[in-house]
This record gives sequence, C-alpha cells and structure tokens, in this order.
Amino acid sequence: MRPLPKRALARAAVTFAAILALGPAPSCAADKLRVGKAQSAAFTFLPADIGVEEGLFAKYGLEVEIVGLAGDAKVQQALASDSVDLGLGSGPGMAFAVKGSPVIAVAAFAGAPRNISAIVLADSPITSVAGLKGKLVSVSTAGSLSDWLAKQMALQEGWGQEGLRTVALGAIDASIAALKAHQVDAVVLATEAGYQLEERKDGRILVGMDKYAPHFITHVVFAQKRLLQENPAVIERFLKGFFAAIQFMKGHKDKVTALAERVIRQSRGVASRTYDYEIAMLEDDGRFDPQAVDVLKRSFVEMGTLDHAPSDAQLFTTQFLPVKP
Repeated sequence: MRPLPKRALARAAVTFAAILALGPAPSCAADKLRVGKAQSAAFTFLPADIGVEEGLFAKYGLEVEIVGLAGDAKVQQALASDSVDLGLGSGPGMAFAVKGSPVIAVAAFAGAPRNISAIVLADSPITSVAGLKGKLVSVSTAGSLSDWLAKQMALQEGWGQEGLRTVALGAIDASIAALKAHQVDAVVLATEAGYQLEERKDGRILVGMDKYAPHFITHVVFAQKRLLQENPAVIERFLKGFFAAIQFMKGHKDKVTALAERVIRQSRGVASRTYDYEIAMLEDDGRFDPQAVDVLKRSFVEMGTLDHAPSDAQLFTTQFLPVKP
C-alpha cells in the first residue's frame, strides 16, 4: 500500500486537531420528568429526592424535577392539567381514576400507614383515642389517605362514620397552625410531624394509623394515561430509578437522615426516629398486594367515594411490575 502524500497527511492532522479542540461529542440529553409529591415534608416521598441526589434517575437517562403539592387532590389536578407527568400520592387517590381523572397507578411503594398518626397538643385534655369521639380533626384533602384513615378510626372504634368530624386543611403546616390555634382538636398527618411536636413539647402522638389499616397500600406512583400510551419506556425507567432509591435508603440510614434534615427540615433525632419506624413500610418492587387492594376497594364504598367496588384495571396497571432496578 502506498503511503499518503505529505499534503494529505497535513490536511488530516489539521482536521484531527480541530476535532480535539471541539471537545468530546455531546451525549444524548436526559429525558425530563416532572414529579409531583402529595406532601413536600414527608419521609415516605424521600425516594424521589434520594433518586435525584444519588444520581439514580440519571443512571436511567432521566432528569427529574420534583414539585411539592398540598395533598392528593392537588396531585390529580396537576396531572390532569399537565403540570406534572408523574405523581406520588395515596392508595385512596386511585379512586380519582375511576371518577374520570386521566391517570392510572403504575406501582405501589408503601404498605401499612406507619407514616401517619393522630396527634394532639401536649396540654390537650384528650389522653386516649376514645377522647377523639365527636371531635374536629384536620386532614389534608377530602378523599385523601388521611381523610380515609380518620374515618376508618371512627368506624373501628365503634363511633360510626359520623363519629368524627373532619376538615380538609391541605399542607401539614396549615394543620399544625390550626391545632396550635385550637381551631381543631387533633390532626391526622405525618408521624414525623408528631415526632417534631413531641421534641418541642408542643404535641404528642395518640396512635399510629397503621393500627386501623394493617393491610393497606399507603402510597402509589401515578402516571398520566397519555404518557402511558405515548412513552411507557420513560415510566419504566423512572420506576427503576425510584425503586433503586428505596433499596439505597434501606442500606444507608446516615445519608437518608442527613437528607431528611435538609428536605423535611427535621432534627437529626427526629429524622433518625422516623427512619427507624417508617423505613419498613417502603416496598421493594411495586407490586399491588391483593389483600390490600380489597381493603381499598371496600373503603371506596364505605366512604361513599364510589357506589361500587371498581375492577383492578380501573385502578392500576401491572405493566411494569415487578420493578427490577
């Protein structure tokens, strides 16, 4: 083979130098996803934050923007208005899909609601659950998980569904403010908020709400039906990153509690206590437990949310399950 002429070699050298000067070729841009959380200050939604901070979503080619919302209804509204692509909400929120919301649950990620408690002021005359009969209790939104649990408590304590009055106040801060102002007698909200109030000597936890729903689906991942039809692969990648974050959380308490201090603004003591109590409720692969699904279906009818028990297909899809990061 004849060697290249000197002039050709010179041109090749110049071209190669120009390529080097431009730097490496750009990689493919990550797909962007907007993810709404039903509560900003809740331990059980930290997998989203962990996934971002530890690069677990980036591993699957995703750039995730987290949006804090005030309750399940706001999650559904944000999904319906295309303000977010995916939502982290409650199991009872699946009823919205049956009632026409353009969403579907794609994975269950938390079981019995250890993350929710009934809380009163430290100096409240209410010293036991029995003292809540007939009282006014704040919940996040009508038809939300906290709303259902408050009414389930009333039913199981034998007071009847009308044995407890509820008022929807949205975000956690609003409920705590109403409690401190004596506008409500108790709040049903995040257990970690109860720990914070106990630490400050402002409140105390009466009971963990998992007592009233030992078989339950506390939280699910919702997706827009449009996204499910047009780009199911991006949902699959999100779920892999999300459940990889749950796996990470179960093996890295120190990092999780440090993140909770920043994101939820907890003290180290509260973050540690919350981790120890709630980490076990996070699920590993997104599957919908049939017994827990039956409890949810009954709850929809008991609360009058729906007039009949829906089918599984109306509530969720198993297309991506089990999730294997």
